[in-house]
Amino acid sequence: MPETTPDPTPAVSLRQLTRRFGDFTAVSGVTLEVARGEIFGFLGPNGAGKSTTIRMLCGILPPSSGSGTVAGFDIATESERIKTQIGYMSQKFSLYEELSVEENIDFYSGIYRIPAGKKRQRKEWVIEMAGLSEQRRARTATLSGGWKQRLALGCAILHEPPILFLDEPTSGVDPISRRSFWELIYRMSGEGVTVFVTTHYMEEAECCDRLGFIFGGELIALGSPAQLKLRFPGEIVELRCERPFEALGVVDLLPGVRQAALFGAGLHLTVDDSQQAIPVLREALGGLAIGLERIPPSLEDLFVSFMEARDSRARAPSP
Repeated sequence: MPETTPDPTPAVSLRQLTRRFGDFTAVSGVTLEVARGEIFGFLGPNGAGKSTTIRMLCGILPPSSGSGTVAGFDIATESERIKTQIGYMSQKFSLYEELSVEENIDFYSGIYRIPAGKKRQRKEWVIEMAGLSEQRRARTATLSGGWKQRLALGCAILHEPPILFLDEPTSGVDPISRRSFWELIYRMSGEGVTVFVTTHYMEEAECCDRLGFIFGGELIALGSPAQLKLRFPGEIVELRCERPFEALGVVDLLPGVRQAALFGAGLHLTVDDSQQAIPVLREALGGLAIGLERIPPSLEDLFVSFMEARDSRARAPSP
């Protein structure tokens, strides 16, 4: 058989996408492309514009200006066609608590108009994928957060969509369930499904092929985790200490420390040159410091840096 040529059309393509609510701009001029089969992470704090962007991509909310396509269909004029090509899962899971596991699956089979001859096969696939064979007749309200999460994912992909939107899908579930959930995401991506996921968990962001950082409605950085780390201005020194708030007051006054942020039980310090900075820090901190060492920047360090740079540009006077 002749080889099939991969479709070069992006799964998602946005140009200056903007959404306003009265005088408030929730999303401002977002431009990006997501390739087919890619795991794309959309990162930002609460209120940054993540969910508003996803609602526009899913055809739920019209854009105020700009343009975009999902699966090749226009988000402003072809929303109904988009809905046949996507799966959507939010952090609230969109399940009916009073229905059983099977009844929820049956309900979504009807919503997605799955042919009668295929409904049983798809139901069994979801139950096996979610590991819910023993709970198939259980009321959904009695399931743990991790089981509800897997059931919600199964319901979102009953119709085998080529593009999946996940809006904070692991919020509120335990770390083991989160890890299992990401194994499912990898499996789907390996089968060619495009996954567009919003998260505020930085360790999850490391699992994505590419990332977009959104802050104040603006896309402030875009690239793979490795590419973004190369853009970090300076070096990171990790300070391990028993009294981080006291240490923060000391290092904030030191020249050469660009930025200091609480990180776990210690501090992450952004410096120009760690070799020069560490002896100065050790002398200034005295007995407060348990350990000082240079470490690679984390995605959280990157995000804080990008936000600071964006705020600095916003505060700068116009020429």
